[in-house]
Amino acid sequence: MFQKKGYAAARTRDIAEEAGINLALLSYYFRSKEKLFEVIVYETLSGFFQNLIDVLNDGSITFEEKIELLATNYITIFSKEPDIPLFIFSEVHSRSENLLGKFFIRRMLITSVFVQQFQEQVAAGKIKEPNLLHFMMNFLGITVFPFIIGKPFISALGRLNERQFSQLMEERKKLIPAWIKAIMSAE
Repeated sequence: MFQKKGYAAARTRDIAEEAGINLALLSYYFRSKEKLFEVIVYETLSGFFQNLIDVLNDGSITFEEKIELLATNYITIFSKEPDIPLFIFSEVHSRSENLLGKFFIRRMLITSVFVQQFQEQVAAGKIKEPNLLHFMMNFLGITVFPFIIGKPFISALGRLNERQFSQLMEERKKLIPAWIKAIMSAE
């Protein structure tokens, strides 16, 4: 309910009904809507970031393979659970310091194998733009945008039904790594 409606619009009565429990039981275990929401946000972000960290820290996967795997994983996740990208975006945007601090994202990213591989690619001259933040913004922008903002717009513009939009996203699994490579090697 939180992922579909957001915090403000989700009513505890609706949540209890969706879960198949009575409102008193929900209140007993979670005490408040805010506490339940914190659990949901934590579980959602934990799954999202754990998938990311597992890929970023796998030393057996090359930098290029990681880009392909990340694009594939996120398009797959977002296609199956279309409410998650906007939910994460909304919550990180409105509660960024509180949420991001709980997950130690900066420390996990900076110490990851991926960042070491990125720096090696820069040192070898394969990546011309050494700023990791540019890489991250480019990757997230072309991977996540169609799911957060673009789906209704893209579907309307291209007159796409749900199946056609899904096919378009499947095509991006192969295109995104090529685009990222071209962006990062451009002078």
